Amino acid sequence: MTRPHLLRRKVALGVEPRCFKSRFGQYLSLARSLVAVYARLEATPNMMDLANYSATETLRDGRTVEIRAQRSEDREGMHAAIARSSSGSLYRRFFSVRREFSEKETDYFLDIDFVNHVALVVVANDAGQPTIVGGGRYVVVQPGQAEVAFAIIDAYQGQGIGSALMRHLATLGREAGLHEFIAEVLSQNAPMLNVFERSGLAMSTERDGTVTHVTLGFA
Repeated sequence: MTRPHLLRRKVALGVEPRCFKSRFGQYLSLARSLVAVYARLEATPNMMDLANYSATETLRDGRTVEIRAQRSEDREGMHAAIARSSSGSLYRRFFSVRREFSEKETDYFLDIDFVNHVALVVVANDAGQPTIVGGGRYVVVQPGQAEVAFAIIDAYQGQGIGSALMRHLATLGREAGLHEFIAEVLSQNAPMLNVFERSGLAMSTERDGTVTHVTLGFA
């Protein structure tokens, strides 16, 4: 133990006692950790910010649509979109033709926390009414990795909506700290595979019967 008068003498002579160096190092390490934590928080989208996410996209035919965060009140609009989708579109999305879902399944699609489950919908001005015509989502399956999926009603397919959704979800995923998306796509679903190929992400595929497993790595 350093005696008080010796401690004062060392400080006066410009000599830092070992306890000072040790504590200073601890404080410096703590400060650096706090700065790093703050930087990560600044770089990560806030849940409330994502819940209010909205962007406007112009389709290939010149029409505009809003791509926004899915809301709890979108239940009826999403049911209506499913009703307007062909059997083929539903099969490509769900691997079966489904127009009815259990309450538990419906809650899963609608209960979005914007952390582990992020969902966007596409809203068009259809016959003078704002109408959901498509959507995309990602669900985190393990740290850094999320499964991504899309659905677009037939009348709005081929207009670039899939690519726009992919771009927005990839941006949100990257900012949230994800490293890659994964997806399971029917091998015959060439339009969806083309969207992934044009996404600009590093794509690898593995075919398993009628299903293609896709991995999209963020640069």
